Amino acid sequence: MLDTATGAERLLADPRELSPEPGELPVAERRLRERIRLVAAGIGTYALSGDGLRAVFALYGRLYEAPGDGTGKTREIPAAGPVVDPRPNTDGSLIAYVSEDALYVARAGGDTTEPGGDTTAPGEGTTAPGSGAAAPWTTGRISPDDGARWGLAEFAAAEELGRARGHWWSPDGQALLAARVDESALQRRWFADPAHPELPAEDFAYPEAGGPNASVGLWVMGPAGRRVRLDWDSRTYPYVSDAGWEGAEEILLTVQDRLQQNVLLLSADPATGATRELSRTTHPHWVDPLPGTPARLSDGRMLTAADTPDGTARALALDGVLLTRDEVQIRRVAGEHRGALLVEAGLREPAEQQVLLLDPDSGTLTPLADGPGVHSAAASAGALLLTSAGPDGIRRTVRAADGREFTPADLSEPLPYRVVPRLTRVTEHGLPTAVVLPRGHVPGQRLPVLVQGYGGPGFQDVSLEPRRWQHRQWWADQGFAVVTVDNRGTPYVSPAFTHAMYRDFSRVTLDDQAAALRALGERHPELDLGRVGVMGWSYGGYLAAAAVLRRPDVFHAAVAGAPPTDFRHYDTAYTERYLGLPQDNPEVYEQESLIADAPALTRPLLLITGLADDNVHPSHTLRLSRALTDAGRPHRLLALPGVTHMTPNGTYEKIAAQELAFLKAALH
Repeated sequence: MLDTATGAERLLADPRELSPEPGELPVAERRLRERIRLVAAGIGTYALSGDGLRAVFALYGRLYEAPGDGTGKTREIPAAGPVVDPRPNTDGSLIAYVSEDALYVARAGGDTTEPGGDTTAPGEGTTAPGSGAAAPWTTGRISPDDGARWGLAEFAAAEELGRARGHWWSPDGQALLAARVDESALQRRWFADPAHPELPAEDFAYPEAGGPNASVGLWVMGPAGRRVRLDWDSRTYPYVSDAGWEGAEEILLTVQDRLQQNVLLLSADPATGATRELSRTTHPHWVDPLPGTPARLSDGRMLTAADTPDGTARALALDGVLLTRDEVQIRRVAGEHRGALLVEAGLREPAEQQVLLLDPDSGTLTPLADGPGVHSAAASAGALLLTSAGPDGIRRTVRAADGREFTPADLSEPLPYRVVPRLTRVTEHGLPTAVVLPRGHVPGQRLPVLVQGYGGPGFQDVSLEPRRWQHRQWWADQGFAVVTVDNRGTPYVSPAFTHAMYRDFSRVTLDDQAAALRALGERHPELDLGRVGVMGWSYGGYLAAAAVLRRPDVFHAAVAGAPPTDFRHYDTAYTERYLGLPQDNPEVYEQESLIADAPALTRPLLLITGLADDNVHPSHTLRLSRALTDAGRPHRLLALPGVTHMTPNGTYEKIAAQELAFLKAALH
């Protein structure tokens, strides 16, 4: 905790003291960590009480409370079972948490919590929480035993829609908004650890493209088992991408249709469950998410994402009228700050990001952090946390409400390398590219090329954020010119640039990657385009495999990690957003599948998969390997028992030696 009055910091909880021997994560938390890309051990997340004076968190399934007001030490609170996602109410007197798919309430301060409470099926027309005098909560289980999962985000929301939570306290602490997730219609997917055949296989529900999604409902829950279901057209708008309380008498939720071409902000009455539409955002391809929108400002005006008329800039609109223009690419709305909007945006090159204050009346932009690099912000109670990242590292500054500034202590290890990638925009599309050469490279020395990147929608590779260049510098120092290209379909260049990939993954990706290589070869004579390797993970693995299968004239070897080789078997929300429904567009899905390309392989290919990957299931890699084997095409397969999509516990670094040996043999 940092005291903004003095700048002093105080340690509240250290997992090494609370649990010297790391324990086993509950299955739900392990999967949630995969969804939010959290690989570090220990205290992964915490939640604050409304007054900011108490933090609660789970550590290896145990529930802890950390008083931040100096009144005591961090203490464990008894719970009914392994704890996931605990959250305190406004005054910190109650804590809601999930255990084994059920929602519980415990009293803070160490009161014993026993399972129990009302377990009758939820029904319409019950007395609303918050009506009449406040009733005391009975601690214990508050969700019914109806076979559904309560209080957690479903796979699609956490993996693809940006909502990683499933329960929210009301401002008065007298009601909970909770998600009910019914996955009974979904197919089950399985994986086993072949290194431990004595252990049973693990299964999970997965929403496959074209198939059913989880059925998600939102319920207002109160003391004595009172429940009210929020009522909206969930058949037309099955995705809930955001939710939360605006006051004791109003809930706001954001819902989307299945193809994510229509995004609605709804107001809900917690007393009746009735909803009404506040705003609607539409796009003929898909509404590209802009964090912080849609929203209702404190003065009642509606803030929505928009594109400028010519598709050159991502913009904001107030009550349907454009607020920003072509000179700025809005990336995130961090909230309201001193009567203005706090936004993260691009004013110059896509590799940079600035923090700005945007006047909601005039549209005037005032820079708060606009030097070279990538800047981000968080705001609370008049204070700002500004983070600035560049080649020299990452700097964080707290600006208190009275204008004083503090620099929080940085306990991280220094970055191994100071990397200044050579950034260039190439081709008629203005593709952002970067080249990293070995340290001490002798000018004129020709180098094999290693293309490293993601290339898929939703993620930018070419950025001045220094952490993403560390492993690229390591690869360069092994004797490669490392090239990264943000092809069309990636974010932050323009809406038209991003939407160019609509129903056309592989052609756009490969055409742009190949064209960028040609252009860079003309600018950088040290790039030996007769020796080009390509490597990537997830969509980047798809790019790598497609590159040697479909463009062997350009790419001469590939390392493809966790590639989604057939999008008919990937998840609903991601795949259908870009490719449509497989039932309606079978030719698109056939075009984007790599399985039929197996007989065409003529270049060295190393396939890698984690056998515990619940995102891109190992069957994607194994199906392509089987097709290659059936076609008599030599390739290598590295299957990693117990490894998930995020390759935790140093797995990425451990397999780098095998990748390096493969690429050196193929390209040198």
